[in-house]
Amino acid sequence: RADGALMAQVETCARELLAVIRPRWSWRELGLTFEPGGVRLEGGLLLPGEDLRAHLSGCGRAALFCATLGAEVDALIRRAERLDMSRALTLDCCASAAVEGVCDQIEGKLREKFPGCSFPFRYSPGYGDLPLEVQGPILDLLDAPRRAGLCATANHLLTPRKSVTAVLGVAE
Repeated sequence: RADGALMAQVETCARELLAVIRPRWSWRELGLTFEPGGVRLEGGLLLPGEDLRAHLSGCGRAALFCATLGAEVDALIRRAERLDMSRALTLDCCASAAVEGVCDQIEGKLREKFPGCSFPFRYSPGYGDLPLEVQGPILDLLDAPRRAGLCATANHLLTPRKSVTAVLGVAE
C-alpha cells in the first residue's frame, strides 16, 4: 500500500498532468482481408503476424486509430527529469494511465458507431508478433501528423511519447 507521501506526490503529479494534456486523435474504418501471415487493410497495408490474424478472426472490418496526450506532456516529464527523477517517474506513470484512459474513451466512441457489433480488445504494434515497423504506415493511413500531431521516429517509436496506435476489430 502506498504511503501518504507517495499518494500526495501522485495526486500532485496527476493535477499537473491534467493541466497540460491536450488529447488529439484520428481514426478510419477499413475493411480487412485475411492472408497467410497477416491481415491486409483496405488500401493495401499488410499488418503482419499470426497473432493479430487470430485476434481479428471473425471481424470483417476494423477501426484503426491513434491517440496522443500532446507534446506538452513530454516537455513536463523532461523538465522533471532534470530536477527530480522520482517526480519524473510519477509523472510518466500518470501519463501512461492517462493515455490508456483516452484510448478507453475513444474506443467507447468508436463502439457507438457500430451498433450491434462485437469487438475484441484493441491491439497495438508491439503486441504479440505485430512489429513496431507498422507504426509509420499506420500514421500515414490516419494522416496522423496533420490531424493529431503524431509521428514515428526512425526506430518506430511514437512522438509525442505518450501516444498509441491501435486496431479495434469490428465483428457483425
